[in-house]
Amino acid sequence: MTYGQILYEVSDRIATITLNRPDRLNAWTGVMAAEVNAALATADKDPEVRAIILTGAGRGFCSGADMNDLADISAAGGIAGGGRPALQTNPDYPADYRHPQTYFAGIGKPIIAAVNGPCAGMGLCISLFCDLRFVAEGAIFTSAFARRGLIAEHGTSWMLSRLVGHSRALDIMLSARRVGADEAYRMGLADRVFPADGLMAETRAYAREIAELVSPRSTRVIKRQLWSGLVQNLEEAMKLADHEMAESLKGDDFKEGVAHFVEKRPPRFTGT
Repeated sequence: MTYGQILYEVSDRIATITLNRPDRLNAWTGVMAAEVNAALATADKDPEVRAIILTGAGRGFCSGADMNDLADISAAGGIAGGGRPALQTNPDYPADYRHPQTYFAGIGKPIIAAVNGPCAGMGLCISLFCDLRFVAEGAIFTSAFARRGLIAEHGTSWMLSRLVGHSRALDIMLSARRVGADEAYRMGLADRVFPADGLMAETRAYAREIAELVSPRSTRVIKRQLWSGLVQNLEEAMKLADHEMAESLKGDDFKEGVAHFVEKRPPRFTGT
């Protein structure tokens, strides 16, 4: 597929999706949304891909919704009819993860957001539904919504409060203030903070560990367990775990997991 507003490449079993409107700090558009969805679906289906990195071109991650689009919506008095194009989503995940932006959680492979600069509004939203956030020193997060007369969209309020806690989420959303990388790390919004010039190298090194050392079947199942757990009770989570453990014990990756450890060699997982 040819993309116009993103870049997509695969190397070392890692798919890298780059939001590619650097002159606009990678402001989010409908075209970009559709292309990211298509790229994530492609990576999810590709047996050669075992981890995904999402980042931004230039000096920003994503500055939020394109202001020209917001101006058009404002002038029209709301979003025009016709709806959004159908999303490619994962039917194995709860329905909660089949909506715009929340579907990131339903991609079966780990998604690491490499936040290389400003991450605002829609940028914050998409970063929240990635599995991990690796952040460059000097990058900032901001919801921006309240300063545009908007509200917390696409499940942002639900996810942010689970990452940083209720009162911190209120602080970030109500004030729409800027949160720097170090503060984001202290509150649990960022998982790692690296010097800006080392962000991608460190992110790729982590993704390579997943790609080379971890069973792709295990990552797929564990990711579904953890995201499903946010909308399950303990009984439901236990039933899923019992079922998946029984299935794992039948799998080739379990046999390889034992064999490579005993034989003291690198693993050769197949994902089955």
